[in-house]
Amino acid sequence: MTSPYEHLFVRKMQNCLDDLVNEGAAAGTEEPANVGEALALMRVNEVPESKIHLTYCWIHPCTEPVQWVKEHQHDYDEILIWHGNNPDDVDDLGAEIYLDIEGVRHTITTSGSVYLPAGIRHCPLGFVRVDRPFRFSALSLSPTYGSDEHKPTIAAVP
Repeated sequence: MTSPYEHLFVRKMQNCLDDLVNEGAAAGTEEPANVGEALALMRVNEVPESKIHLTYCWIHPCTEPVQWVKEHQHDYDEILIWHGNNPDDVDDLGAEIYLDIEGVRHTITTSGSVYLPAGIRHCPLGFVRVDRPFRFSALSLSPTYGSDEHKPTIAAVP
């Protein structure tokens, strides 16, 4: 018997770079070499009932500073999440990243997250150094990703 809830699962994450209009290649610049494939963990494209847009990617090592995301704002709340891959020390990010909020620079060296209320200008976001890969996710409290520079669209499911 097939579960009546199967349609709520995402079993194969789809590339979602086209959704992320302010990141790397989607912002009209080449995607930084140390940023892995942007994958959708949850979005309305795959699960029409979804009220959130959640992405996932790996950030790979770099020894030179890299800017990834340019400044923007959303009309919804967003949570950015970064976590290292050391199971013996969950706080160990293995990197130094930066994030500006309303023009104030924040340096991040431990696993964690930040809550960005709707309307707050944030980024640039980038990497001072990455010693080993870590995971990065963006949770938009909206079924689609959009910013003050781009209205969201819903892509056809492959």
